[in-house]
Amino acid sequence: MKAIIFPGQGCQRQGMGKELYETNLKARDMFEKADEILGWRISDIMFFGDELELNQTKNTQPAVYLYSTILALTQNRIMPDIVSGHSLGEYSALAVCGALSFEDALVLVLHRALIAQKVCENQETAMGAIVGLPDEYVLRRIGEISSESGESIYVANFNGPGQIVITGSKQGVRLACKSFKAEGAKKAVPLSISGSFHSPYMKEAELELEEIINSMEFSAPRCPIVQSVDCEVNTDPQRIKKNLISHITNTVNWTRMLKTLTDFGVYEFYESGPDDTLQKIVARMRPDALVTSLA
Repeated sequence: MKAIIFPGQGCQRQGMGKELYETNLKARDMFEKADEILGWRISDIMFFGDELELNQTKNTQPAVYLYSTILALTQNRIMPDIVSGHSLGEYSALAVCGALSFEDALVLVLHRALIAQKVCENQETAMGAIVGLPDEYVLRRIGEISSESGESIYVANFNGPGQIVITGSKQGVRLACKSFKAEGAKKAVPLSISGSFHSPYMKEAELELEEIINSMEFSAPRCPIVQSVDCEVNTDPQRIKKNLISHITNTVNWTRMLKTLTDFGVYEFYESGPDDTLQKIVARMRPDALVTSLA
């Protein structure tokens, strides 16, 4: 069984997609269509823009979505038996399996970026990476630190055993990182991401996105998709839609998602994205599997 997997925000890089645009006519048409939908030439920002421009919220998420999705849809070497995406990558997975159209998923990604930015600007929140402590220990300790300090702290991502991203109030994340560092974590640092994705802080964004998601047509996918809300193999359009509505406030449990893919029988993982972020995570957890880039 083969899976195509899609990374989330943070993997963007200057020049992403330029070679694809220049060598693949179908890819060129899709980039041009995206420019038309968005109303600005995001392809120029991806190919020639500087890091500051690429990292603007309205550009970053559409850019990652476009590269990952177009790469997967314009190749015919690997036909996936199942797809899955990490955080933002779920939108690429939805487009590639056909549950959403390429165009509708792009519109949703743009709305997601702008709505989340608006919500984040009204909150003092942060995210932090904790590496090298057992998941159960981190879960217990953030509950204790939260109770002791009165600050809200949540788990945003389980990226693999001993690799967790926490989120919450800025002060809460700072306190947690300081505590975990003192308690033996290999790494416990705040991330350069303003906002509190995949936590209750995003409830306002979820409600706004729900209206837009409900206005779009979801189809039966060409192959199953594993989504982060329930970490299950999904083929029902209504269930897929329901999961997507809750996506921005729910934890991304990539550890469980990978177990679901393994139980489904996946032994080949192809990452469709600008770097090897997910390949590194999967290779550590599945040393027996073929893990490589779709590119």
